[in-house]
Amino acid sequence: MPEGPSIVILKEEAQIFEGKKVIAVSGNSKEAIDRCQGQKVIAFKTWGKHFLICFQDFTVRIHLMLFGSYLINATKEAMPRLSLNFDNGFINFYSCSLKFIEGDLDAVYDWSADIMNDHWDVKKAVAKLKAQPATLLCDALLDQHIFSGSGNIVKNEVLYRLRLHPLNKIADVPPRALSKLAKETRTYAFDFLRWKKEFTLKEHWLAHTKSICTRCNIPLHKAYLGKTKRRTFYCDNCQQLFKPKPSSS
Repeated sequence: MPEGPSIVILKEEAQIFEGKKVIAVSGNSKEAIDRCQGQKVIAFKTWGKHFLICFQDFTVRIHLMLFGSYLINATKEAMPRLSLNFDNGFINFYSCSLKFIEGDLDAVYDWSADIMNDHWDVKKAVAKLKAQPATLLCDALLDQHIFSGSGNIVKNEVLYRLRLHPLNKIADVPPRALSKLAKETRTYAFDFLRWKKEFTLKEHWLAHTKSICTRCNIPLHKAYLGKTKRRTFYCDNCQQLFKPKPSSS
């Protein structure tokens, strides 16, 4: 599933169509995609893993899900879910989720939750974390209401960078460590973006899909942890698992 930085790259690549009018629409979506015909693209935006095509009175939300993809000025054998043609080219979306959003996006999206957005608010993220004391870190980093745009790569790499065990409950993690977690998630997301553009992202992975801890030179664990059951790579030796705090009752 493409993570936030990859969707930012999609937005940047699609800029050639901003301000352009849709001259033809096709695709196998069950949504009323014909309403895009003749509409001018006002802007392209992102929120986490959502790619947003903004028209005057509505927005098309594209979520690439697990196996979605897109091509600009190129095609493949599969039928696109949505194809938008402009006078200077076209963009095709495949195997994605498509939804129309009516009205003001500010009423729909909390931009301060998006780790790639200029309005990202680390204090709000920490407050949201503290409001879920029983949540495991491996689940919290995939919670799009807290870290919109974070995905499994970000989760594994941030926890490894900070030496935090994925099975820590938020309540047991010191406040300073929670603050570092929130800040590092955004920092890593922009490292991800830079490396993705350089085509070197995988070369920089320290934990994700790896088998040996680079710090301890021992095997990393691979497990499907938390409520999300996503692949988690971690070191039991150098990633700290805090002791549960005594109950106040």
